[in-house]
Amino acid sequence: MTTLDQQPLWQPDQQRLQHSALNRFWQQARALSGLPLPDYRALHQWSVNEPEAFWNLVWDFSALQGEKGAEVLERAERFRDHRWFPQARLNAAENLLPRHDDHTALISVDEAGQRHQISYSELRVAAGQVAAQLHDAGVRPGDRVAGYMPNRIETIIAALGAAWIGAIWSSCSPDFGVQGVLDRFGQIEPKVLFACDGYQYNGKWIDLGERLQTLREQLKPELLVVIPGRGKASNVHAALPWSEWLDAAGPAPAFAALPFDHPLYILYSSGTTGAPKCIVHGAGGTLIQHAKEHRLHGDLGADDVLFYFTTCGWMMWNWLVGGLQSGATLVLYDGNPAYPDASRLFDLIDTEGVTHFGTSAKFVQAVEKAGIEPIKSHSLETLRVLYSTGSPLLHESYDFLYQKVKPDLLVSSISGGTDIISTFALGNPMLPVHRGELQCLGLGMDVAVFDDDGQAVSGEKGELVCRTPFPCCPVAFWNDPDGQRFQDAYFERFASLGMDIWAHGDYAETVAHEGHDGLIIHGRSDAVLNPGGVRIGTAEIYRQVETLPQIREAVVIGQQWQGDVRVVLFVVMAGDAILDDDLKQTLRQTIRDGASPRHVPAVILEVPEIPRTVSGKIVELAVRDIVHGREVRNRNALANPDALAHFANRPELAE
Repeated sequence: MTTLDQQPLWQPDQQRLQHSALNRFWQQARALSGLPLPDYRALHQWSVNEPEAFWNLVWDFSALQGEKGAEVLERAERFRDHRWFPQARLNAAENLLPRHDDHTALISVDEAGQRHQISYSELRVAAGQVAAQLHDAGVRPGDRVAGYMPNRIETIIAALGAAWIGAIWSSCSPDFGVQGVLDRFGQIEPKVLFACDGYQYNGKWIDLGERLQTLREQLKPELLVVIPGRGKASNVHAALPWSEWLDAAGPAPAFAALPFDHPLYILYSSGTTGAPKCIVHGAGGTLIQHAKEHRLHGDLGADDVLFYFTTCGWMMWNWLVGGLQSGATLVLYDGNPAYPDASRLFDLIDTEGVTHFGTSAKFVQAVEKAGIEPIKSHSLETLRVLYSTGSPLLHESYDFLYQKVKPDLLVSSISGGTDIISTFALGNPMLPVHRGELQCLGLGMDVAVFDDDGQAVSGEKGELVCRTPFPCCPVAFWNDPDGQRFQDAYFERFASLGMDIWAHGDYAETVAHEGHDGLIIHGRSDAVLNPGGVRIGTAEIYRQVETLPQIREAVVIGQQWQGDVRVVLFVVMAGDAILDDDLKQTLRQTIRDGASPRHVPAVILEVPEIPRTVSGKIVELAVRDIVHGREVRNRNALANPDALAHFANRPELAE
């Protein structure tokens, strides 16, 4: 059982308690249910016990546009076959364009400092032009439209235009190489490809012209529309220039009214253990889940400014786009978040008046290790909520955020993923923030932690599950006609016990507080270490190691050794630090004192870099395979595949 500091780091003030959207929703839930619902635990329990009443209320509260229909949930024998709002007809683009006024919808800033903005009325016109051109080109509901694009305004315009007519949008960021793009788009065969011919990163211009020619030849889209990375012209052969193509558009067609589960997005698994899985998400489930998370859990309103540092190849881009449904302003950033220095994104908060700021746990650590103290160098007057995801937020990072960034800040560590295009656990404007914890389980998500016998446990580590169906469950996997890959991915874990529940693949622990339950993520369950039969989450080791100033980052694996498993830690040094015997002893003692003797690595080795996916996640399983002499089947999924060579054939691991 994990012992945590029980004194909260942050408590909501009366303003948030009384005037948050969640409080208004809570009052309506009390009136609807006839129950007192005295605390969040009771509200959450009602939301999972009465899913029809809860999700119907979310639809109405969020003012989703469309025909709702009389039935909320059509139940089925299998978890995955439940159908939400089976009679509903709606359109995602219409819901993501709730305003018709001159309020700013999107602000785009790139690394070089170029800034552009567009209002809701202008965004509606531009998306309508894309819709008209796609429709006139023969694109119909269910056709795939892909984007090989940086995070900029045109990307969202193209995605909205596709959704307008019922096409399915899928995107990769331009830092994917050709094979990485083909591994993804090659499976879904897009009819139209939107692409940028170059972008800037870390002060350098990256030309994509040759890549685009190869992609055009391999994918054979019927249309290739190119957005110039700089200037107004592009030299890509056989491509339609964005501005001219848009200007030639006729009148916008009517929004396509489509079923609730009509596909909206195709996202991709990391692909580090084989070809990426193509995960199809429905429009209705995505919209209603994002509306719930933004409005209720994030208290995002029409006058707020939402930023999340993300590329178009990560599901947080789709989540960010979902903020449009609240009528808020979105800030997009393209480039290195630490260029020219690690204070760049804090500059953005002040210049753009960001109220909700999203980043990764690794970025927070990098800012701290860079010695930056935004509380001294920046105003941050508008900032109310800070989101963090991608990996568990270190306990010490909570301290840094409250001491060195802003004390009156809702630190909202969130966890979910590509599989659900949203979260299972996240923040709450009406609950305290406890060090090391995600504040609460998401409303409507029947989340629990199970032991190996399929029993729910509290205060113990186990598998994160969702026991009952939820609207943002994927519609399907692409090219999975019998649904077996889908079934195996999420429902195989407890099938031998006769249980049909979603197992998410996270090693987690619930923490009971008065009136609500927090959650701790200890790492991925498939990367759990098991020395001497004791299960150890990798996040518990990273928490200790990465607080040391000499260590920039680390990756830990379990190596099969003499009939057991031993813990092996690889570290990347910071600055001029040297991994000598004294530092190794410090590392071992720090881990022993902060975690347990079972966590102490048997071997500590230095590497110059750690392999990551393009979205920045450490690939522990790939490192483990390399150490054991197994082939990593899909190196194209990695941003830096050559880094794997640093882990292969290490003589220290044969001793």
